[in-house]
Amino acid sequence: MLLIKNATIVDAESPLNGKKRDLLIEKGKIKKIGTRLSVEKAKVISATDLHISLGWFDVGVQSGEPGYEHQEDIATLTNAAAAGGYTGLACFPNTLPVVQAKAGILFLKNHSTLVDLYPIGVVSQDCKGKDIAELYDMENAGAIAFSDGKYAIQSSGLMKRSLEYVKGIDSLIINHPHDEELAESGQMHEGSVSTSLGMKGLSAMAEEMMLKRDLDLLAYTDSRLHVHNISSAGAVALVKEAKKKGMNVTASVAAINLVYDHHALESFNTNFKVKPPLRTQADVKALIKGVKEGTIDGITTNHVPLEEEAKKLEFLYASFGMIGLETTFALLHTFLAKQLSLDLIIERFTYHSRRIVRLPVPKLEEGAMANLTLFAPNLAWTVTKKDIFSKSKNTPFIGQEMKGKVLGVINGVEARFDGLM
Repeated sequence: MLLIKNATIVDAESPLNGKKRDLLIEKGKIKKIGTRLSVEKAKVISATDLHISLGWFDVGVQSGEPGYEHQEDIATLTNAAAAGGYTGLACFPNTLPVVQAKAGILFLKNHSTLVDLYPIGVVSQDCKGKDIAELYDMENAGAIAFSDGKYAIQSSGLMKRSLEYVKGIDSLIINHPHDEELAESGQMHEGSVSTSLGMKGLSAMAEEMMLKRDLDLLAYTDSRLHVHNISSAGAVALVKEAKKKGMNVTASVAAINLVYDHHALESFNTNFKVKPPLRTQADVKALIKGVKEGTIDGITTNHVPLEEEAKKLEFLYASFGMIGLETTFALLHTFLAKQLSLDLIIERFTYHSRRIVRLPVPKLEEGAMANLTLFAPNLAWTVTKKDIFSKSKNTPFIGQEMKGKVLGVINGVEARFDGLM
């Protein structure tokens, strides 16, 4: 039994939102919510500034295993997720082999313990962008959506066929808009900073042109589309207009793109070399506004683990990507507390992220299975290597002072409290 004492509940859709309560967890369920609860033999969980919400959920994580265990394996992935407050992850299929059959789907599902892992199946066979994969078989095995993950779907014909197919099985296509021909070999956002650094630019046009195509195909097929990690003001405007037209589209943004702009790359820190790239301050403001007004549904960690050898290179040769599971909440709450309220951030992490992929949202009420995140939003801390549970350490935040720390997670009978140690 666990007895959580005097925790402020953060749940925008609950009448208990903002109220301090004790919670008794027994056999994986919330047995009692009240005040001044006292239970013999229960393990008491208490902390200064303790807050509690539904467990957090992230869409579009790169899992590594199988095939890329040198970057991340299931154990390190779930440890990183729990340390960052996440009790559920929707994993992209970019493993080796890719997730395109029942075996790959079940591999992830069978590794769900403290952190629930939900498989996203591939759209194209072997993620090569040519022939459509066996979506129906994967959906039957438990795939919650379909995407080529880190590979944007370049073929308009394939995109059209996949949207038509998922409509028939009531599923979802996830695509990050990135036109490779327009992007060419761009290393960072095309703008004043890329010019001053002598770097080949990556124009927002590469994102926006493909997004226009995807939205046109969505309108034609009347299907479902999630636009993964947009980064430009133009993309926000396109999604906003599509939603006004009643199209079945959702969108997400990576937390790093809400906080930093392309000036972060003036130091040539390859850990800031991410995809989509950090763009201008005008783009950052448009993205924040998009989150606040509901145009952007989810905020992601954009967790891409990479071995040291892929990052400790000259900027031109370093791979795109950074890890984010352990630091996303703190990053947002440290730098954007005035723009994005705590309630809004947690709502994006809990309700909105699950609704993108039509997963049931847990409930914070008596009798419900416990799926909870404990955190202290006002706790100041400095990120150290000990706080990074991912096998890869490609983050720019080692040594960064943060405000807001995850204390632990509970998922059914499983619980972990790294932040209370």
